[in-house]
Formats: sequence, structure tokens, C-alpha cells
Amino acid sequence: MHDGAIIISNNKIKAARCVLPVTDNPDLPAQYGMRHRAALGITEQSDAIAIIVSEETGAISVARDGELKANISPEELDRFLSKEM
Repeated sequence: MHDGAIIISNNKIKAARCVLPVTDNPDLPAQYGMRHRAALGITEQSDAIAIIVSEETGAISVARDGELKANISPEELDRFLSKEM
């Protein structure tokens, strides 16, 4: 289950190794790779919230409604998810 997205709904894994649509946003900085582009793409096309974790650094980002909040702390993620859920 290393590659692709995991879809979680109602606290259960519904699917794994999913391929997500990528954003067409030309203004996204080049530092963001396919993981961030897919997270933005799925949130542009659905009501999903996407959580992105860097394999290299462990940095956490979150995307919702085509907007990205990068480099947030685990506590910030917890607050964000508590508010949204």
C-alpha cells in the first residue's frame, strides 16, 4: 500500500493504492511534487480533505477546496481535523 492514496470514510479504509486526479493550477510552486498536486486535484473536484506527509522530511500538509496549508504541526493538523469533522 506504499504507492497511491488511501481513502478513509467514516473512520474506515475504503480503498488503497488509489490514483487521484492532479491539479491544473499553474501557480503551484515547483517544490511541490505529485503527492501535493494529487491532494489539491482531489480537493478541487470533491469535498475531500487530503493529508500529505513527506516521505523524506515527515512534513505535514493539508488540502481542502483546492487550497494547501503546508508544513503544519501534528497539533495544527489535529485542530484542523477536529474543526472540520
